[in-house]
Amino acid sequence: MYTYNPSHHSGDGLRSSGIPEKQPYVRSTAMAPADRKVMEVEMKEKGRPAEPEEPEREQWGAKMDFMLSMLGYCVGLGNVWRFPYLCYKNGGGAFLIPYLIMLTFAGLPLFFMELALGQYASLGPVTIWRCVPLFKGIGIAMCIMSGLVCIYYNMIIAWSLYYLFASFTSMLPWRTCDNWWNTPNCVETSAVANATNKTDNYTRISSSEEYFHERVLKYTVDLGNNSTARGIQHTGTMSWELALVLLLAWIIVFACLCKGVKSSGKVVYFTATFPYIVLIILLIRGAILPGAREGIIFYIKPDFNRLKDSQVWYDAASQIFYSLGVAFGGILAMSSYNKFNNNCHRDAVLIALANCGTSVFAGFAIFSYIGYMAHELKMPVGKVVASGSGLAFIAYPEALTLMPISPLWSILFFFMLLTLGLDSQFVMLETIVTALSDEFPTLLRQHKTWVLLAICICLYLLGLTQCTQAGIFWLEMMNWYSAGFCLIVTALIMAIGISWVYGIKRFSADIKEMIGYEPNIYFKACWMVISPALMLFIFIFSLVQYSPVVYNGIAYPDWAVTLGLLMAFFSILMIPLVGIIVVAKNKGSFTERFKKAITPDEKWGPAIMSQEQKEWKSTEGIDNPATIYDPGTMENGTDQPPLYDPRSINRYPLYDPRSLQQDPIRNGGSINDTSYSSRL
Repeated sequence: MYTYNPSHHSGDGLRSSGIPEKQPYVRSTAMAPADRKVMEVEMKEKGRPAEPEEPEREQWGAKMDFMLSMLGYCVGLGNVWRFPYLCYKNGGGAFLIPYLIMLTFAGLPLFFMELALGQYASLGPVTIWRCVPLFKGIGIAMCIMSGLVCIYYNMIIAWSLYYLFASFTSMLPWRTCDNWWNTPNCVETSAVANATNKTDNYTRISSSEEYFHERVLKYTVDLGNNSTARGIQHTGTMSWELALVLLLAWIIVFACLCKGVKSSGKVVYFTATFPYIVLIILLIRGAILPGAREGIIFYIKPDFNRLKDSQVWYDAASQIFYSLGVAFGGILAMSSYNKFNNNCHRDAVLIALANCGTSVFAGFAIFSYIGYMAHELKMPVGKVVASGSGLAFIAYPEALTLMPISPLWSILFFFMLLTLGLDSQFVMLETIVTALSDEFPTLLRQHKTWVLLAICICLYLLGLTQCTQAGIFWLEMMNWYSAGFCLIVTALIMAIGISWVYGIKRFSADIKEMIGYEPNIYFKACWMVISPALMLFIFIFSLVQYSPVVYNGIAYPDWAVTLGLLMAFFSILMIPLVGIIVVAKNKGSFTERFKKAITPDEKWGPAIMSQEQKEWKSTEGIDNPATIYDPGTMENGTDQPPLYDPRSINRYPLYDPRSLQQDPIRNGGSINDTSYSSRL
C-alpha cells in the first residue's frame, strides 16, 4: 500500500513502461478536514455509514526496546540449563558443528521469515494470515502453544522467586540434613566431600535434592498407615507458599506488560542485560575455583565420533529451534510493533548469533562450578552433571553450598534465573494479547490492559494444579507435550504456506519494499527446500524416538499420557479445522472457494496505513465510489474524467493536482499521450 509521493509525478524513478516503481512506504499526514467532510457527505448520500475507525496501533518507543525484547525472548532458561548439558552429552566441542549447521540452515532462515512477515503487516500471529486465509489456524495454534507454555513457565519463575527469598539467610537451608523435611537417606554435601574410600558408583540423595522435592514441592504424599506415594494421580494438598509466589510472579508479569510494549520495552533494559552481568561475574569467580579447569575441559572436549549418531543432529536442531522461539508466535508479535522500514534482515542475524553465543558462553560459567563440585566431592564430572530443573534447582544450588559467602552467590544466581524467565514470559503473553487485539481491534485494542488482566487471572488459576503435591508431574507433562512435535509441525506448515502458497517471489518483494533489497538465494533456498526438509527430519525422528513422559523414574498413568497427547494434538488440529471453516465460508464452487482461501485477503498489506487510505477504504462496496479528477483529461475534449479507485492504491500513487506545476509536459511540452501513466 502506498501514499502520495511527489517524486512519482516529477519523472524520477519511472520504468520505461511508464509504471511507477515501488517506493518505500511513507507515512502520510491526515486528510484535510474539508476533504474528510466531503467524503462523509458522499458516503451519506450512498446510504452507507463509515466504518468505525480502528484505534491506532502502538509501536516500539526505540529500536533498542525491540532488540533487547527479542534478545530476552530468545535467551531464556534453556540457554543456561539445557544447552551446556546437550553439549557435554553429544561430543563436547564437536556438538558445535551440527549446532551451527542447524542454525545456518533452519534456525536463522525461519527466524528471519517470521521477523519480516510480522513487520510487513504489523499484525499479530492470527490476523497476519490474511496473506493466506487457508492457514489462519497456524496463528491460533501458535497462541495455544504459547498459552500452555506460559502456564508452566511462570511456575518455574515462581520457583526462582522461592529460592531467591530462601537465600536471604546466613546459611542456605538446603545445606544440611537436620531439617524437618529430610529423610534418613539424606547425605550432606560437606559430608560427602570429607568422606574417604568413595567409588565411582557412590550413590546418595543430596540435601539440595531433598530440599527441592520434599520442602519446595512436597511431592511425597502421605496415604496413611505409614504408606506414601508419588505421581500425578496423587494430588495431595495445595502448597499455599507456592500459590503465593506464583501469584507474585503473575503480578510482576502483569505490571511489566500493563502498558503494552511501551512499558515492557523499558523493563527489558534491565531484565535482558542483567543475566549477562551475572554470567560474567559467575564465570570470573568460577574460573579460579579448584576443579574448574576439569569441568570446562569436560564441556568442550570434542568427540567427533559422536557426529555419526543421528541423535546428536536431532538434539542440535531441536535446541536451535526452541531456543530461537520459532513458531511460538512471539517473533511475529514483537516484530509487528516495528517501524515499516526497519532493517529486519540485520536484526535477525544479530539476534540469532547473540542467542547462540550466549548459550556457549553460559556453558563455561555452568561447567566451571560443576567441575568445582566434582572436585570437592571427589567424583567424576559426569556424575554431577544435570539438565533442566535438576541443574537449576538441585545440582547448582548444591555447588553454591560449597562456596564461601554462599548466600550471596545464591541470590545472584536465582535472580538471574528470574530475569531470564521473565523476558521469555513477557513475549509469550504479549503474543496472546496482540493476537486478540488485532483480531478484534475495535472491541479490544483500547482495552488491552483488561484483556491482559483476564488472561493472567485465567492462566494463574490453571497453574494452581502445579502448586499441589503432584505439581511437578503436571509441569513435566506440559513441558513434555505442549510444545514438542506440534511446534515442529506448525513451523513446517508455516514455511510451506509462505514459500509455496503465498509465493517466494511475492514474499521477497514484500521484504524489498521494507528494506530496499530482496533476500539472497541462501534465504530463498532455505525457505523453500532446506528448512522444511530439516523440520521434516526432526518431526520423523521425534516420532521414531517417542517415549511417554517420565519424571525422576516415576512413570505416568495411561490417562495422563493420553491427556498430554491431546494437549499436543489440540494445537495442530486447529490448522486443518480453521482451514476447512475458511473454505466453507467462501462462496461459489469448491474450486472457487479453495482458490479464494489461498489468495491474499483484500485487506492484506502494510497495516500502518495513512489516514487517506483508511478513509477511502471505507468506501469499499459502494457501486460508484467518489472519484479523483485529473483536469488534464479535459485537454483532449473528454467529457468524463477517468475514475480513480482508491482501493487500487497498492498499485498506483494518488494523483495530486499540485504536480501540474512541476510537469514539463503540462508546462509547454508536447501532449501527444494523455494516458495516466505517461502523465506521471
